Amino acid sequence: MTISGSNDRLAWQREGLPFNAFGAFLRRRFGGRVQRVSIDAGFTCPNVDGAVARGGCNFCDNRSFSPSRRVRLKRVSEQLENGIESVRRRYKTVSGFLAYFQPATNTYAPVDQLEEVYRLALRQHPDIVGLAIGTRPDCVPDCVLELAEQLAREHYVSLEFGMQTMHQPGLDWMNRAHTHDHLVNAIDRARSRGFECCVHIILGIPGETHEMMMQTATEVARLGFDAIKLHNLYAVQGTSMGDEVAGGKIKMMEQDTYVNTVVDFLELIPPTTVVERISGDAPPKYLIAPQWCLKKSVLKQQIEEEFQRRNSYQGKHYVAPQTDPNDRPRPTDNTPQSIRDQIDVRGRLPVLKIESAH
Repeated sequence: MTISGSNDRLAWQREGLPFNAFGAFLRRRFGGRVQRVSIDAGFTCPNVDGAVARGGCNFCDNRSFSPSRRVRLKRVSEQLENGIESVRRRYKTVSGFLAYFQPATNTYAPVDQLEEVYRLALRQHPDIVGLAIGTRPDCVPDCVLELAEQLAREHYVSLEFGMQTMHQPGLDWMNRAHTHDHLVNAIDRARSRGFECCVHIILGIPGETHEMMMQTATEVARLGFDAIKLHNLYAVQGTSMGDEVAGGKIKMMEQDTYVNTVVDFLELIPPTTVVERISGDAPPKYLIAPQWCLKKSVLKQQIEEEFQRRNSYQGKHYVAPQTDPNDRPRPTDNTPQSIRDQIDVRGRLPVLKIESAH
């Protein structure tokens, strides 16, 4: 792998990696292996409860996306303890853990209750080094960003925005019930607050051409996210999309096409951006298609080999935007009022599973 400007190489480049891989980033930051522990605190979503829509995303079945929803929903403290024990059985040496609030929209509750559950996770175990919080771009009013900023003064905090695509037809097809403008507004308000801003992208949305996916890559680069997660579109049982795939109405991206698309995408992403995922999957008992996504190690190897075949690397074709992301002005909060009414209030929602039962 040949990289120009070798004297200014980043750490991952000096290590000979084709992209800025998350695992290596965490090892450099924390001095050893750091693993996520998935938590389900019982959140819902504004496109489920009617705040902006009903039905939820057409691909979403939280039983398949979260280990904690495959069993009786336990309280956060129990989930963390059980998750840490499970990881330690799998890996001989783990230096720390990230409490990962994964399924549903994990900023969609009164902000004082959010603080309660986040702080509980941070103090639950001495080896928890930070938080990862999955959310939607229309569910981060300024009060949530201020809370994340406060927590990030003492801990690693990553706020993960579900962008999926910049193209409205794809967002509409998924029933996301937000616009790309919400995403732009969210990142422009979240940037430079001391926590990581991660963006989640889905490749292979029906109707999206390769050119459209590359437009999304260019937009991610323009907006200046700290980290990115790439997922292949996949279908699971119990979802409207799963029914369409099973009925032959939707065709999943082929493996070779996905490998090339990931490499094309990452070539457009800044070399400083951390790549937290390059594929997604689901438990075999829930997965309908594509079956190839279950072989994650094989897929990772193919992506790395494609970088090598091209003599390429993350950021090879990156073009810096005319306006540096850090120079973009911080806009007025455009969180929908129906969502703000659920977050920027005092009080709490009884659904959240916080403390252990006594």
